[in-house]
Amino acid sequence: MNKNEEYTVTIEDMGADGEGIGHISVNDASNPGMKVTVFVKDTVVGDEARVKIIKVKKSFVYGRLMEIIKPSPYRVRTACEYAKSCGGCFLMHMSYDKQLEYKFNKVKNCLERIGGIKDAEAYMEKVCGMEKPYNFRNKMQFPVGLGKDGKVKIGFYAGRTHSIIDINECVIGHDINTFIIKNIRKWMDAKLETDNSLVYNEELHKGLIRHIVTRIGYTTGELGICVVINGDGLKKKLCDEMTGCFIAAVEEYNALPDKDDNINASTDNDVSKNDDSYFPVSNKVSLASVSLNINKEKTNKILGDKSVTIYGRDYIKDYIGDTCFNISPQSFYQVNPIQTKVLYDKALSYANLTGKETVWDMYCGIGTISLFLAKKAKKVYGVEIIPSAIEDAKKNAIMNGLDNTEFYCGKAEEVVPKLYRENGIKPDVIVVDPPRKGCDISLLDTISDMSPERLVYVSCDPATLARDIKYLGDKGFKVKKVAVVDQFCHSVHVETVCLLSKLSEAKHHINVKVDMDELDLTSAEAKATYK
Repeated sequence: MNKNEEYTVTIEDMGADGEGIGHISVNDASNPGMKVTVFVKDTVVGDEARVKIIKVKKSFVYGRLMEIIKPSPYRVRTACEYAKSCGGCFLMHMSYDKQLEYKFNKVKNCLERIGGIKDAEAYMEKVCGMEKPYNFRNKMQFPVGLGKDGKVKIGFYAGRTHSIIDINECVIGHDINTFIIKNIRKWMDAKLETDNSLVYNEELHKGLIRHIVTRIGYTTGELGICVVINGDGLKKKLCDEMTGCFIAAVEEYNALPDKDDNINASTDNDVSKNDDSYFPVSNKVSLASVSLNINKEKTNKILGDKSVTIYGRDYIKDYIGDTCFNISPQSFYQVNPIQTKVLYDKALSYANLTGKETVWDMYCGIGTISLFLAKKAKKVYGVEIIPSAIEDAKKNAIMNGLDNTEFYCGKAEEVVPKLYRENGIKPDVIVVDPPRKGCDISLLDTISDMSPERLVYVSCDPATLARDIKYLGDKGFKVKKVAVVDQFCHSVHVETVCLLSKLSEAKHHINVKVDMDELDLTSAEAKATYK
């Protein structure tokens, strides 16, 4: 098999990164009937496609989709004209029901193949999807650059590149972004006529404006915009003009006809509007904050360490359920607030709190899960490595009137063992929500030593979740329940909540009620020993 050869392929399966998988029969004298696996982006199970080979490996090949000969019944027209080039919505050409099935199976396969769990589906609940999987993202990050025509480009990086795709809208983001992009692009194009230093050139590391980062509180309608600059600041006149663009964008959006007051965050297609998952969404938007973030480093990292507010507050407010949060430009906050409530409700359900428990929340961020837990627990301890997030968590606890929380700054794998061994803080329930790389082994060892009654593991990567479950399984933990939540619709990413438990040696007993008088015991000593 050689590069640039073309074949007709039927897609039979989907890979972990969302690519279609098929097989090509090849003539091999030493292996008659040999079939080679081919991975093809932008295809769906059931597609019959013409494919060009673009890379040949020892045991498999990569192909480029040239033509759909016969479309899969699961193939749909994408709702976004940029989906194929952008690469953010890798699965948008697949029907949403099939996307949910794909994500369910992705978690299941990881639990079985990596986690060593037999028949993982027996522990898994029905996947939690959205009723309307569009316009759900509360945070967008738009790189800014110059096109070959000298015009400003604002949009997203093409997949695995730093080439900016100029866009007008994003169908998974809040609609306010359409007006922000339009107004700021128009303003910057006008400025370029007299000042070509306003737009950042990544290759030369020159120019000022690098990114526009937007955040919207879905329940409050509060909008925060952070402009990332390659410099120490902007002149007041530029700041005022730029803020004026954002104010105009809000006014244009608010002038649109009203939309539905609510978006239904459904776990099933037939969930009624009286269900707890029904999520209130603000119709109107108000500009609450505009800030400049200073990032003068030649780096892929979007935000620098310092932000300066030039309009309004340093933060926006938003709610998840009845819990309020202050969210600053550098705060970690889940990007899909509708599904975040579904996710956190599931974690809270698995924690099964009665008000008597001591809980550890590791990787707590600004306290989003911690505060959910604190309303049902006796005491909650949170740990997070980012100092500003810990400060936000403390403020959020005070704002919500919760005095049964304590937050510690540092690496969970360092802070937790120390507090456990030196202060003897013994948890009844532990909640972990680690980054994509999963938990550190030293932290897993400490969790095992603590022997909590329940461990709730929230994960954004089923592979590292399964790896950690395998490690914990060798230490006596057993999976009880698994929930799959579609937090990132149309992408290959998925959130998982897993409940595990570990019985200590003291609890390894059989609890049996026996009438002592019916036992054939001849002495009081024998009866006492049995009892």
